[in-house]
Amino acid sequence: MSRIAFHDDWTLQTTAGSTESITLPHDAMIGEKRSPGAVTSFHGGFFPGGRYLYSKTWAVPSTTNGDRYRLHFEGVQGLTSVRINGNETATNVDGYREFAALIPEIEAGTQILIEVDVDNTQQPNSRWYTGSGIYRPVWLETVPATHLAIDGVGLRTIGTGTSTGLRADIAVSRELRRPGFLEIEIAVLDGSDIVGEATASLDGSHAQLDLDIREPRLWSAATPFLYDVRIRLLREGLLLDERTERTGLRTVSVDSTHGLLVNGAPVLLRGACVHHDNGILGAATLRVAEFRRVRILKENGFNAIRSAHNPASRHLLEACDELGMYVMDELTDYWYQPKTAHDLAHQFDRLWRDSARSMVAKDRNHPSVIMYSIGNEVAETATPRGVATTREIHNFIHDLDADRPTTVAISLTGNAFVSFGGKLPGPKDETKTKSRSKAVEVPPDTTPSKASDSFLTSTMFNVIADRIGPITQRIARSKRAGKYSRDAFAEVDVAGYNYAWSRYHRDAIDHPDRVMVGSESLVTDLPDIWREAQKVSAVIGDFLWTGWEYLGETGLGTWTYGSEPRMGIQAPYPHLASGSGMIDLIGVPGSEMLYAQAIWADDDSPRIAVRPLDAQTQRTRKVLWRLTDAVPSWSWRNQTGSPATIEIYSGADEVDVLINGTSLGRKQAGPKTRFLTRFHAPYQPGEVTAIAYRDGREVGRSTLTSAEKGKLRLIHERSDARGGSVDGIFVRLEIADEHGVVEMSDDDEITLSVAGPGRLLGFGSAAVTTEFSYSENTQRTYRGRALAVIQIGPGNESVSITASSTRHGSATATLT
Repeated sequence: MSRIAFHDDWTLQTTAGSTESITLPHDAMIGEKRSPGAVTSFHGGFFPGGRYLYSKTWAVPSTTNGDRYRLHFEGVQGLTSVRINGNETATNVDGYREFAALIPEIEAGTQILIEVDVDNTQQPNSRWYTGSGIYRPVWLETVPATHLAIDGVGLRTIGTGTSTGLRADIAVSRELRRPGFLEIEIAVLDGSDIVGEATASLDGSHAQLDLDIREPRLWSAATPFLYDVRIRLLREGLLLDERTERTGLRTVSVDSTHGLLVNGAPVLLRGACVHHDNGILGAATLRVAEFRRVRILKENGFNAIRSAHNPASRHLLEACDELGMYVMDELTDYWYQPKTAHDLAHQFDRLWRDSARSMVAKDRNHPSVIMYSIGNEVAETATPRGVATTREIHNFIHDLDADRPTTVAISLTGNAFVSFGGKLPGPKDETKTKSRSKAVEVPPDTTPSKASDSFLTSTMFNVIADRIGPITQRIARSKRAGKYSRDAFAEVDVAGYNYAWSRYHRDAIDHPDRVMVGSESLVTDLPDIWREAQKVSAVIGDFLWTGWEYLGETGLGTWTYGSEPRMGIQAPYPHLASGSGMIDLIGVPGSEMLYAQAIWADDDSPRIAVRPLDAQTQRTRKVLWRLTDAVPSWSWRNQTGSPATIEIYSGADEVDVLINGTSLGRKQAGPKTRFLTRFHAPYQPGEVTAIAYRDGREVGRSTLTSAEKGKLRLIHERSDARGGSVDGIFVRLEIADEHGVVEMSDDDEITLSVAGPGRLLGFGSAAVTTEFSYSENTQRTYRGRALAVIQIGPGNESVSITASSTRHGSATATLT
């Protein structure tokens, strides 16, 4: 079976009547006009819903050899109907589930019309920005009469050490009228060298082959070595189908004594929770964007990603395989109790098996995936029905993949509230039994629980936690919280603790066989979390909220100033993003990232950040999901003499700060100050230096400098993507001096133009509040930076990009 990317020459038509030519993957929502009254509200960043018709004509090859053709969709957001020449061939409702549409048998050489009707009008359908349309890749597959089944190759590592091998489970879809034996040939390749091979005959539709690997090289996040596995299906020597899978040899196990073992070696997870959007690209899943994100996360100290709160894209998993990053892949954010007005909770009992099956089929050959999460903050786990559901999903996934442990991420505080009868008025209109559009017929809802009797939702828990602050941990470690999470935790391999690190020590005693992971935690709590994770063997690591900034859930981690309006943790339009990212929307690490590095680090090097000099004198409204608003910069134009708060993050005993060589005096640092030491002084341009001391001896120093006269510059990033096509080029725009120092308080409007066979896919800044659209060619920098993504057309012709600013000149770059 061959497959080709089916991304070019599509036409998009909206309900507003606009038509444009597009290339997939594509997020139709990100270009829509935002407004204060938009139906996605703060959940989705104030975007409207919409209905979209994607269409494309395709000529059936003149020679088909009896083969059929199939479209494989990795993800479509919205209720979806796929039509071939006007006839519906496939439907889908779960935006994160992969699905296929078999093209009917049509005469060779015939032109056919492919239409994908996507209805995403019913909003909000999630607690964060989801995007709309065909946002993940689509493939055209040639399907012989007898072929390797969809995701019909399962690869498992067997044995250990020098005897490590590979087990291949092969499923074949065969032509009924041609019984008899088929042959399977498998070769494992290290580059061009065959290091393992096996053959087998099969009379049915399944085969299992074990392969010894010569001088096996194991995969881990530290040493991400991958093999190519070539599978060939033959009949009497004639090749019927062929496929190549890329995988690594890796074992994983967990227990309360040894924690997490990868290839028999202990691993402590330094995890980032990551939503699926790509910032200025919206939800569009470009391979180059996923590789870039994983590379930046790893460079900043993370070794694991939790795909919050939905199955990760294949491109993300490929990046994690290639670059070395562990993955907890998560099934869903809801079970049968809704969290937003138009999520799919009312269909959960009908949908979850297909969604879980799709996730496991996608994940099982990726060595980066070490664990499945079966749900996030599902308060149903406090009830007998929820415990039964936990058991059922766990068993279902283990039947599909027995090698990876499962977890369920529980808010123990939320479960304690539910145990008191903590039910709240839920979203409305969840229980409609008719289709939301003519595109898809939705079967009647058979779920007994109704939205009007909804449990405490994750959003409401966030509101309560922000108000009561540290009391959240008191509730989380209460006997009641333990009692009403105990039974669900007993049904999975690893207990997922959301915001409940204070239970680790006690639960390790009370439940000696329980393995625990911090499935979601605050950066503020990291000193305590990391101390406990290193002390308690049953704790295998932690995932911070949140590693990478995301669209929607506006205000969750945003500090506001002066008279800026907000509604608790919810920030109104024109807020766009959550504000809780340790790395911002355009991939720049912030102060909280530096803080985590100081806690994780093996060295005592001090890290420097400064509270914004243009905001810190104003009344500040803080939120629980952000430790600090400091910025890693000493470049604040026109702020000479303004009071500056300098934050130093270090694990050393003491730190000192020098401003232009003048010492502010040593202060205590390290665990006793929770790795954060503050200094106060009038701002003076020049340089600020932090010096760390241990036992009175200098052990590290770092310096930030002020920018001289800045001008606009473009930086063409080279692609991190390996083994695939480059589907976009990232270009950083900075207002910086000749030494590359970026100015924080001299932002400017910039207009981009693209010459040659290229087009602008996205353009924007890291600002969490903006009225600019990422689809426009004019933007305003934020803290001196912006980012553009350019798509390059086929051929060898170069593309030129020119950026023109109002006050900082212009710059040009040639992209190839």
